[in-house]
Amino acid sequence: MQLTQFSLRKKIIIRFLIVIIIGGLLSLSFGSRLIKNTLIAQAQAKVKHDLATARMIFNEKLNNIKEVIALTAARESLQYSIKNKQHDLLLKQLSSVRKKNRLDILSLTDSEGKVVLRTLNPKILGDDQSKDELVSLALKGGITSNAQIFPREELLKESKDLAGQAAIEFIPTPKAADQQKNRETSGMMLKAASSLMDEKGNLLGVLYGGVLLNRNYEIVDRIKELVYKGEKYKGRETGTATIFQHDLRISTNVRNKGGSRAIGTRVSREVNNAVLSEGKSWIDRAFVVNNWYITAYEPIKNVKNEIIGILYVGMLEKPYIDTTNQVMLTFIFIAALCVALLLVILYFSINRIINPLSKMVVATQEIAKGDLSHKVEIRSNDEIGYLAKSFNKMTQDLKTANEKLLGWTKTLEKKVDERTKELTEMQAHLIQSEKLASLGKLAAGIAHEINNPLGGVLIYSHLLLEDTNRNNPHYENLKKIVKETSRCKDIVKGLLEFARPKEPERSSIAPNDIIEKSLSFFKTQALFQNIKIKKKYSSDLPKITADKDQLYQVFINILLNAAEAMEGNGTLTLSSESDKEGKYIHILFTDTGPGITEEDEKRLFEPFFTTKEVGKGTGLGLAISYSIIRKHKGTIAVSSQAGKGTTFTVSLPIKSKKGNDE
Repeated sequence: MQLTQFSLRKKIIIRFLIVIIIGGLLSLSFGSRLIKNTLIAQAQAKVKHDLATARMIFNEKLNNIKEVIALTAARESLQYSIKNKQHDLLLKQLSSVRKKNRLDILSLTDSEGKVVLRTLNPKILGDDQSKDELVSLALKGGITSNAQIFPREELLKESKDLAGQAAIEFIPTPKAADQQKNRETSGMMLKAASSLMDEKGNLLGVLYGGVLLNRNYEIVDRIKELVYKGEKYKGRETGTATIFQHDLRISTNVRNKGGSRAIGTRVSREVNNAVLSEGKSWIDRAFVVNNWYITAYEPIKNVKNEIIGILYVGMLEKPYIDTTNQVMLTFIFIAALCVALLLVILYFSINRIINPLSKMVVATQEIAKGDLSHKVEIRSNDEIGYLAKSFNKMTQDLKTANEKLLGWTKTLEKKVDERTKELTEMQAHLIQSEKLASLGKLAAGIAHEINNPLGGVLIYSHLLLEDTNRNNPHYENLKKIVKETSRCKDIVKGLLEFARPKEPERSSIAPNDIIEKSLSFFKTQALFQNIKIKKKYSSDLPKITADKDQLYQVFINILLNAAEAMEGNGTLTLSSESDKEGKYIHILFTDTGPGITEEDEKRLFEPFFTTKEVGKGTGLGLAISYSIIRKHKGTIAVSSQAGKGTTFTVSLPIKSKKGNDE
């Protein structure tokens, strides 16, 4: 039989190929959207948490300024100098405070709000600050702090250098809103103001101070360091942070095409409308200077609840897009390979069908429709019978081929299941990271709430101590309250700033004395009643230069961890020795607990990592201890054997090293 030009073989192949292509395109389209949406959603969830961390760091800086102003205003010596109009002594005292705490301004007004002293510009006096939004509140009593816009004329009163630092030329920025002016002369400042009261409760004046944020990169760089840890993608920083004054970048680590900080560039029109005009937070993709980022913005408000700027964090979008593209290319390659294999199988299968049909003169409609379950009845042994046998054999062969196709389908399903499992594990890892970030935020929030009342206790106990005669029987108790409250405040501050602990207040100390003092803290605690203490102190151990309170904090934390590991029953061995070179002393804490797994040992000093039950630990203790020992140029090492116990070794230099601490 003569075949037509467009044969049945071609028709079957083309139709089968169309079905495969349509199905493949639909699968790829759905898979692409699913993968992209999943990755972007996870990135947006992360950047939302990053923004919360950035706001915490921003508020922490503001609270530090507030604390400095509050403690300075509470000084009895300052009140004495004001009463006795000792201008030179006041200037010396306040200048020292400003330099020590790295404030840009620190000034003093009288009880009517008129400036009586500027530490940076002592010659400019007498101007009225009573209408200033923070000073006016402080004149009513108490302390207040917030972000504030400082006009150029006020900056000039404080310092010409500050006015120059605040002035920023506008740089044309793609997608930014139209702007009439081309230069910003005012500045954004984190500012605090506190009333000064004498012992009778009379207002002496107001002390105010602050830090100018324009071209000050401390906050944004710390956000990048803590949140993004300097990660890069193809030479570009993946994480960025910015502080905007209205819609103008005044402090940022976003880079322009030349590689310098993009100071003077502006936020996009879309973000401007949402955050500055409507006062909403913005979490979405946005065009930042010259690249697309997954971003989070929220408004910065002054004490009057007016929006004066924006706080921003963002991650480069390109890594997520590239990851999506790589996954899709892999899927396309697998799909193309499967199509090619299916076409090969299909081609040979069709030949088995078409060749017998081409020799058949008559065939039933069922056979013509390709019903492979239908069999031709064999009634004769002539050519027709032979063709019928061949057709039946062909249907059996096609059934076998179909089973092969099912086998390939199962293989493909297995690969899809493996990919799905990988994505599920990745999602679980991101959820766990979010839980750890939330736990860290909760711990920092609790510490912050404790810090404020603790600061009040410290201030008023200081005042009581200064007003109490040394012969008074309560004097020593008050002195202990001040001492212990100060130590508590240092511990809480260490919790808030475990990544950047304060400089140690060094003095010459005997290490064995600190160990004994730490051990005595637990003498009356039930947890230590059934623990046997062995002491192996070196009698000729030299003194070291260190902060005794910080070492006390570290030793207490290690002792408590050892006791909890032994569940209050075991042997705790305390040893001290110096090395042969006489450069370091080594203090060893050895318990007989169950030991630490190798996996946990690698993460032991990570912030927020803990093996304790929920509610029994924040995971900050060893991270803070590790940071304190590093500040002392020392190390903490841990060795552990399953079922035999754990040894923590604290090594400290005998002679203090010069140079900046890490």
